[in-house]
Amino acid sequence: MSTVLSNAGPLIVLGKLNRLDLLETLYQKVQIPRAVYTEVITQGVRHGAPDALTIRAFWQSRDWPVIDVPPHLLATYVPSMILDRGETELLAVAQTFSNPLVLIDDETARFEARHLKLRVHGTLGVLAQAYQQHLLSFSQVKWLFQEIAARTDIWISAKLCNQVLNSLPEKI
Repeated sequence: MSTVLSNAGPLIVLGKLNRLDLLETLYQKVQIPRAVYTEVITQGVRHGAPDALTIRAFWQSRDWPVIDVPPHLLATYVPSMILDRGETELLAVAQTFSNPLVLIDDETARFEARHLKLRVHGTLGVLAQAYQQHLLSFSQVKWLFQEIAARTDIWISAKLCNQVLNSLPEKI
């Protein structure tokens, strides 16, 4: 199994949907850079986000790594576009692994990851993979996509949800 690294978006969405378990089932272990931990958990808890508490409890119970990205690594990686600190740390550290899978929802960061020749999945890709591996039924994945599309606290468009859902065969 190759290294799996995640940015904030997939953790937040899966935390809101209470489906962080899919990360463990699909990938066994996921790693995040310190800046992603700070954004999702430290700042989330400080702002009273219930999903931050869920993500923190999940992460701690699995004892999954939080990577402290060395300053020299950040100094040598200059993104071709403007990214936030978590995305920058994620893509800098991803380049130190052999063929990692990077979980990112933000389209700009996804473009940069592809530019770096990294494999990329977003939240919808994680859910689609869970369906393809028979971890979710079609009705479950459809419900999750509809939930994502309907919620105002999740920033994945209904159009994209419908596109990905329509690309999935109903029986696999």
